[in-house]
Amino acid sequence: MFGKDSRKLETIVGDGTRVAGQVSVKGTIRIDGIVEGDVHADWVIVGETGKILGNTRSRGVVVGGSVEGNIEATETVELMGKASMIGEISAPKLAVSEGAVFEGRSRMKGETGPSEAQDGKIRTLVPTKGASASA
Repeated sequence: MFGKDSRKLETIVGDGTRVAGQVSVKGTIRIDGIVEGDVHADWVIVGETGKILGNTRSRGVVVGGSVEGNIEATETVELMGKASMIGEISAPKLAVSEGAVFEGRSRMKGETGPSEAQDGKIRTLVPTKGASASA
C-alpha cells in the first residue's frame, strides 16, 4: 500500500474521539473515531471502528469502517471486508473485498484523456460472430 515516498503513520484519531471540521494532514492519518468534515492527507486509513462523514482527498485510501461522502484518490482506493461506503469514488485503482458494502458510483480515472465511453459512445472490444470488420 505504501510506496517509497510515503511517510510513516503520523496522525491517529482514536476510537471514542470525534473531530468536527476539516482535517488536513501531511503524511498518513488513521481514523478509528469519527471525523465530521473533509479529510485531506497523503494516505487515509479508516479502521473498522472509524467513520468519515465528509469528502476525502488523498493519494490512497483504505476503508475498513464507514465513509459517507466522496473519495478522490490519485492512486488507489481499497474497501475492506467490513467497509461501508456511501458516495462516489474517483481513483485509477479500486479494490472491493467480499463483504464490503458500496452504494454509489465509481469512476476509474487514469493518466490518459477521456474515454469514448464517457462521450456516450460504445466501442466493441471483442468482435462477435457475424459482425463486420468495419465499424
